[in-house]
Amino acid sequence: MRHSKFLTTIPVLLAAGPLMAQQAADAITTEGTSSGEIAGLSEAARAAMEAKAAGRPVEAENWMVAAANPLAVEAGAEVLRDGGSAADAMVAVQAVLGLVEPQSSGLGGGAFLVWYDAESGELTTLDGRETAPLAATPTLFQDENGEPLQFFDAVVGGLSVGTPGTPRLLEAAHEKWGKSDWESLFDAAIAHAEEGFEVSPRLATLVAGDADRLKRFPATAEYFFPGGTAIAEGDTLTNADYAEVLRAIATGGADAFYEGGIAADIVATVQGAEGNPGVLSERDFEIYDVVEREAVCADYRDYEVCGMGPPSSGALTVGQILGMLETFDLGSMGPDSAEAWRLIGDASRLAFADRGRYMADSDYVPMPTQGLVDPAYLAERAGLLSGDDALPEVSPGNPEWQHAMLWGDDASIELPSTSHISIVDADGNALSMTTTIENGFGSRLFVRGFLLNNELTDFSFATHDEGRPIANRVEPGKRPRSSMAPTIVMQGDAPALVVGSPGGSRIIGYVAQAIVNWADWGMDVQQALAAPHLVNRFGTFDLEAGTEAEALEGPLQEIGFETNIRDLTSGLHAIEIGETLRGGADPRREGIALGD
Repeated sequence: MRHSKFLTTIPVLLAAGPLMAQQAADAITTEGTSSGEIAGLSEAARAAMEAKAAGRPVEAENWMVAAANPLAVEAGAEVLRDGGSAADAMVAVQAVLGLVEPQSSGLGGGAFLVWYDAESGELTTLDGRETAPLAATPTLFQDENGEPLQFFDAVVGGLSVGTPGTPRLLEAAHEKWGKSDWESLFDAAIAHAEEGFEVSPRLATLVAGDADRLKRFPATAEYFFPGGTAIAEGDTLTNADYAEVLRAIATGGADAFYEGGIAADIVATVQGAEGNPGVLSERDFEIYDVVEREAVCADYRDYEVCGMGPPSSGALTVGQILGMLETFDLGSMGPDSAEAWRLIGDASRLAFADRGRYMADSDYVPMPTQGLVDPAYLAERAGLLSGDDALPEVSPGNPEWQHAMLWGDDASIELPSTSHISIVDADGNALSMTTTIENGFGSRLFVRGFLLNNELTDFSFATHDEGRPIANRVEPGKRPRSSMAPTIVMQGDAPALVVGSPGGSRIIGYVAQAIVNWADWGMDVQQALAAPHLVNRFGTFDLEAGTEAEALEGPLQEIGFETNIRDLTSGLHAIEIGETLRGGADPRREGIALGD
């Protein structure tokens, strides 16, 4: 595939229905979103925030970056403005996000990256997922009686910490696709860390809401509760330790993180965590590496929806949902149709049933990866949607594959946090990266100015289900299954949409819905992200509180669904690539899209 710069035509989209298209940013129930008064922002960034508040996409001719905090977006924009690549800009964005949005991602976590290369026309992915320590066992999250631990009993402390992958991923992406000087990419983050940054409403709200867990460990409490008082919106916060670590990585590369004092301090913190020590070792750091993998793609309408394969379940499950919907005319039904949401909801339930049985780290367990997105298999599964009512129950299907493993079903929990970055550079390269420390504030362990992940709790706590082994059980060196779904939607030989979201296992529904909003219901990229959420994973339809999704509660109940009205705080960031670039940022969070 060859790609000169951008598509010459914007995708032809159907007219949007009244329910979703009329949703504006101020109609969304938010959790600590930004007021727009962030000190030191450029006029362009403030204009981008105003566009998001008004429900308009940001347009640009040359490049664009969309991410979860305006300071991080500005750091990436500066790199792109100076001729850097999308990979360069991502490094700058991630470095700032780890400072200003520490609860969601950072050096102590991991990430998945999807890359479209404009010169070669090829797609590839980088797997920077955390790994289980070599000393981990399948019973890591079981008590002395062999019973699974309660979720937060496993999360808080050292037991849940996997080997971080983000620093090595930053370096790998820069080595493959970078143009800018490596050291310069950390300048903005170092300056903000030393000179101070303004605590955002969201960070302040989340710190206050997690006080008991954050106060369990002295270093964490000292940073987030200086003098015993929680940091507050508008406070100026500095982080000299984080600046020191970034300087070490800037001058010594990722080896400065994985070898020597930084790794030793992380290991000591994990192994010494009072009440819940872990088994991470310096050897786990020495052997960690990023893996380049083929993208997983599934056809949908005139598009090819591509993303991260195992150990992520994201691309497979999004691809299954859309593949099952392929034969149904969602466009004519419209987004205010209970019938449309019946199809989407039950397609999601069927896909999640397959996810729970088959999806895990394919370096460790056999997986029917191609069979799960085979059009014939998805057409067969779609036949289950031909009725008028909600499916009374769902079960995994039988995709074609070369092995005859009989796996048990995994019921592991994946709670929301995480962050997403979408970038298109002036050369036409496109990057979609979802980055995380898993649960909000991760393990709650704070070392050298950053939080450590709790990624190991994405494994199944149980090893077997009714005597059958569970594919996503803990094993030494294995990468836990993820729902992160960084996505590039291709049209012909070029990218048409770059999208992704945080949100735990609801990421899959958020991304699939955003694509349907855009491809079937004619929404522009900002409307597609702002539209009310309706998500069904395991039978109950979650309807976003405070939005017109609530109007579908009765109709969905009438066709057999249980419903639950609740906050659904996604963090979608997307860029549509047509005659121009059009960027959108989720109004539920603090991010913006910025371009030139």
